[in-house]
Amino acid sequence: MTRGATGSAGGAAPVQRLACPSCGLVFDEPRERFCPACGVPLVYAHGPHAAWTVSERHARARKVKPQLAEGKLVRVVGASNVAEAEFIQALLLEEGVPSLLRRSAGFDVPDFLAAGPRDVLVPASAVRTAREVLLQAELIRPVAGGAPVDPVRLLACLLVALAVGALLVWVVTAVLR
Repeated sequence: MTRGATGSAGGAAPVQRLACPSCGLVFDEPRERFCPACGVPLVYAHGPHAAWTVSERHARARKVKPQLAEGKLVRVVGASNVAEAEFIQALLLEEGVPSLLRRSAGFDVPDFLAAGPRDVLVPASAVRTAREVLLQAELIRPVAGGAPVDPVRLLACLLVALAVGALLVWVVTAVLR
């Protein structure tokens, strides 16, 4: 009798094949217990003990790096439509970054709820990784200084510069009189 055969009258039963649920490698010989490629325990490839198929949702969740899933949600980029946002989301997921899509503010026309701009949000612990991925994909431009410019701070600086300029003009005209 061959290895794994039952003593049935019809001859030897085939050896149960083992498969890796992570990478899909199939092993004809049942001598391995763990996949040599990824270290995941092997399961039966067919028959009554066959492994269930992994859903798309479960497969996506397995790609997420737990250390990148902590903190409040932060907007990292905006997309002009749902397809572009889902593309960005897939890019981030390939690097282990979880993300969430949100309809951008100011686009609340009921007839176009499926259309319109979207914000891509990631947890606070993944912001740096997400920005690096998006920079490599050239979906965002690098910002001088490495941080986004605060509009209120920019306005304050411009007002101070304008006040200094006006003061300088006043002093110059006072001296020339």
